[in-house]
Amino acid sequence: MTTAESYAGGVSSARVVVADDSLLLREGLVRILEEAGHEVVGAFGSADALLAELADLAPELVVLDVRMPPDYRDEGVRAAIEIRRRSPEVGILLLSQYVEVTYAQELLSSGRGGVGYLLKDRVASLSEVAEAIDRIRDGGTVLDPEVVAQLLGRRHDPLSTLTPREREVLTLMAEGRTNAAIGERLVIGVGAVEKNVTAIFSKLGLEDSGTDHRRVLAVLAWLQHSA
Repeated sequence: MTTAESYAGGVSSARVVVADDSLLLREGLVRILEEAGHEVVGAFGSADALLAELADLAPELVVLDVRMPPDYRDEGVRAAIEIRRRSPEVGILLLSQYVEVTYAQELLSSGRGGVGYLLKDRVASLSEVAEAIDRIRDGGTVLDPEVVAQLLGRRHDPLSTLTPREREVLTLMAEGRTNAAIGERLVIGVGAVEKNVTAIFSKLGLEDSGTDHRRVLAVLAWLQHSA
């Protein structure tokens, strides 16, 4: 079964750009995306090459590695921040072996949806990437649990106000899980999950904005206060 067959019924095609210094991985991502029904309008081996062509390509979403030429440090995530500055509507998926905490915090703390950070070694299936892209293109946020753990590890005061159960709920919220899915994972009722979610919002001082992203912003709000 191909990726396209295993992921039938996805959303409509998106214009996607890929940037990864590994030729094999870059071509593999292009194939995955095309099989999932997306239009790959550019594929690059460096962040600088991507940024140089960004305006002409007008992508809806960019998939890029964190460490790329010339220094293999944080070029990709810094490029993601620059893309968000130039074109806030463009979705971003960081797909890397590494968690670059400082710049990732800057990218995520803008409070905008349409962003994701997955670790290559922890992606269980090709369809997981396609599903993440669909969610990001729809304005959602997709974070690997290890990314969440490292980002939250930078915080102290806000976390100290949460109970162990609230921390568990918050981590699952940041992964994009629904209340029902959180309840199933923690073996508690949906009502109990809702009470924890309400407590988290209250303790973090998050006012009801009336948007669906408030759940994920419970994590991002902490990042805005980091030193």
